[in-house]
Amino acid sequence: MSNIKAIPRRIITGTKNGKSYIAKDEIVTNVSEHFPGLIISDVWQTSKMPASFEQEKPTENSAIPSVIKNGTYFRYVQIPPDKQLGIEASAGQPHPLVHQTKSLDYIIILSGEIYLITDTDETLLQAGDIVIQTGTNHAWSNRSDENCIQLAVLIDAE
Repeated sequence: MSNIKAIPRRIITGTKNGKSYIAKDEIVTNVSEHFPGLIISDVWQTSKMPASFEQEKPTENSAIPSVIKNGTYFRYVQIPPDKQLGIEASAGQPHPLVHQTKSLDYIIILSGEIYLITDTDETLLQAGDIVIQTGTNHAWSNRSDENCIQLAVLIDAE
């Protein structure tokens, strides 16, 4: 697996003697590499709405997310440069990684830069930028020489 920074996760849950406490303080182990340098970790998921505070039910990472019916999940994604993935987008053709999810996605770019591509246009995103993705066709294109790191919350949608 490519060199990846450890992803810490702290879970505050429930109470002990009427006081909240940190139930887990650990490094995420649910990390996978679907393509060279494309690192994904589905850090947390829920399986109903409204969400409950039940015990975690881990989900298997996937390159293209599949949101749980009436659920949510919190995803960490490290996207390497297109050239590292061997991706070349031909002029006038859809980007080879165009996909669509049946979810409302809140995405924050933590580091690096990346192009968000839709069916008709594209825009450059940089650290601190936020995307609200509403179940439409889209792709990510990293034309830089550095990895881009995103955090995303995906919510089942109709």
